[in-house]
Amino acid sequence: MTSAAFSRVGEPLRIAMWSGPRNISTAMMRSFSSRADCAVSDEPFYGCFLAASGADHPMRDDVIASMDCNWQSVARTLAGEAPAGKPVWYQKHMPHHMVGPITPDDLSGVVHAFLIRDPARMAASYAAKREAVTPEDLGVGAQRAFFDRVAERLGHAPPVIDSADVLRDPAGTLSALCRALDIPWDEAMLSWAPGRHPDDGVWAAHWYGRVEASSGFGAPEPEPAPLPPGLAAVADACRADYEAMAAHRLRAD
Repeated sequence: MTSAAFSRVGEPLRIAMWSGPRNISTAMMRSFSSRADCAVSDEPFYGCFLAASGADHPMRDDVIASMDCNWQSVARTLAGEAPAGKPVWYQKHMPHHMVGPITPDDLSGVVHAFLIRDPARMAASYAAKREAVTPEDLGVGAQRAFFDRVAERLGHAPPVIDSADVLRDPAGTLSALCRALDIPWDEAMLSWAPGRHPDDGVWAAHWYGRVEASSGFGAPEPEPAPLPPGLAAVADACRADYEAMAAHRLRAD
């Protein structure tokens, strides 16, 4: 369903962007929040995930205390009116967080899109923030499983962008994404004010230092250094799922 279809029934275009951690997902949220027509939400099911799974993440208790941790309540909010009545609502999600009674398939009235990153880069970045890293922490398998279900329902691949393409050509790659979402390209998406964003989750204090220091997308990444064996095994376990989605990624003109 396109944004034009949503506008005909008076609802916002709800973009559910599914990614793993350490995947420029927060920079993408900053990019969309720079649009005057767009509201953003930062991992609204994260508190639900932590409360349901018992996962020992940094700032776990603070995150749970700061959020609505009722799965059904969060889903109802996300299906409602966008904050400030904005016509576009960018919702940042992680598929491996969806371990409760609400699954990604249950979200209604949304256009699903997918943000991917080479798993070797994800594993290295994640390991800088947590001592232990597993394939499940990166969520690439869960992301690919949901991608396949969406593609089957649509009869074609949903929008996919690769973080490396965004960093290499932000304007071109994001323009292609906007076309796929049927919204106009807005050059405001290329920059933002540095610092904490009012819609950031409380976990920003641990995870968002780099993006808080930024005012736009960073330079293309250099070739990654070789990973130690344990991290290399994690990245290798995610490789096939990443490549299956990367085969459908949007390209700049």
